[in-house]
Formats: sequence, C-alpha cells, structure tokens
Amino acid sequence: MHPRSVSLSLALALALALPAVAAPPKPHPAGAALAGAVQRGVDDPARAADKADDARRKVVQVMTFAEVKPGQKVLELVPGSGYWTRVFSAIVGPQGHVYTVWPDEMAKYSAKSLATWRQLVATPHYANVSLLQQPAAQLSAPVPVDLVFTSQNYHDYHDPFMGPVDMARFDRRVYDALKPGGLFVVIDHVAPAGSGLADTNTLHRIDPAVVKREVEAAGFVFDGASGALRNPADPHDIKVFDKAIRGHTDQFIYRFRKPARQEDGR
Repeated sequence: MHPRSVSLSLALALALALPAVAAPPKPHPAGAALAGAVQRGVDDPARAADKADDARRKVVQVMTFAEVKPGQKVLELVPGSGYWTRVFSAIVGPQGHVYTVWPDEMAKYSAKSLATWRQLVATPHYANVSLLQQPAAQLSAPVPVDLVFTSQNYHDYHDPFMGPVDMARFDRRVYDALKPGGLFVVIDHVAPAGSGLADTNTLHRIDPAVVKREVEAAGFVFDGASGALRNPADPHDIKVFDKAIRGHTDQFIYRFRKPARQEDGR
C-alpha cells in the first residue's frame, strides 16, 4: 500500500475511535437577556453610593437568582436603606413597579428611615417605586406581583414588637399577592440548625428549616437555594450586629414558587 494511503487510513481510524468533542453550548437567549437587564440595573448611575457594597452583598447573583426582569412588579418587604429597592427599580424599568412595604409596627422604630423613604419615592428617578404603610399582619399588594422579596427581616415578623404575626396567615397573604408562577425570595441570617425560633428576637437569626417549613405550608413549592451569601466563618451564636460579624453574617437565600396551576383552591 502506498505510504500516503496508509497515513490516510490511520488518520480515519483514529478519528472514528475518538469521541466527538461537543461545541461549547451557546448562552440561552433568555438567560443572556436576563443577565443583561440585571447588569444594566446594577450599573444605574443613581446607584453610585451603593457600588461599594455590591461585591459584599453579591447584588448580581442575588438579582439573577430572584429572576428579576424588565416590566415586572415587585413587592419588597421592609426596604430599610433602599439598597435592593434601587436595583429593583432600575431593572424593572418604567414599565415595571416596585411596591415597598413599611409595617406600621416597624415604622415607629425607624422614623428617620421612613422620612428618608418618603423623599425617595417622591424623586422623579424613582417614579416606579411606591410606599405602602400597613399593619404587619395585613400584608397586601395593590395588584398581583411577580416577586415578593425580603432581605434580613423575615425573622422580625416572629418577634413581639411586630405582633408577633401569625406566620401561617402571613405567608398565605404573600401567596395571594403573587401571580401564578410568581416567586417569594427570602434572605436571612442563619441560626444554628435545630434552634427553631429561639434566636429571632435576641440574635436576630432564624433556622432556615423553619422558614422552609412555614412557607411551604402556605402552598409554595421550594424552588432552590443560593449560597452566594453563605459564610462558614460565622459561628451562628452571636448577634448579627456584633462588630466581629456585622455585614458578613452567614445568610441563606431561599426561592419559593407559587404553582402556575393552583390545585389547592387558593
């Protein structure tokens, strides 16, 4: 056999023996669009003062996990300084809306923050943000929303100063506020496993298992967890305001979904 023919035969045999190498997957168009919308929201110049906290608070990962999109309606519980609100506002844009809830019971302890919030919602740049003041136990939204979001304050609803709130009814109100298929995203400080509600009013922490059990009991389906804010160095037995851990607590992020087809009569 001619040497060239031998070489060609060997090359063909080798090619057939080797597994095919798949081309790298192309980004899903919907995923790419979501990532772009989140990044544009994060890059909003009005957030200049927040940028220093973005890496620590993992803003891109959290917004991506919450599946926030342009045009959506968001119900944010206890917005605090407005860090998350400003991102939501920029992502959902003029066709969307952000309803921020200040429970009456919490407002009396945060008069200064509430006054600042009233100024924010009166700012033209935040024309798509509204302030809702209502009793903690009477959560409601003016229209069905795509996302209910709470960061570091789900545990507060269990505490005496908030009522405490009947959480079974509260979580059903969250459920009812959402469109079918909508999301409830909860971020909070981790308490030791098995501690239940023992630390909500002292260390300001909550056992993630309690949150999962309570929210699922309202009809939600657990839809995933993100480890973006986990910190294994947190001992879990000190106050979240302790200078040794403040701003760097171990936090869980849970996502719950309201079924797109409701079979429980709600």
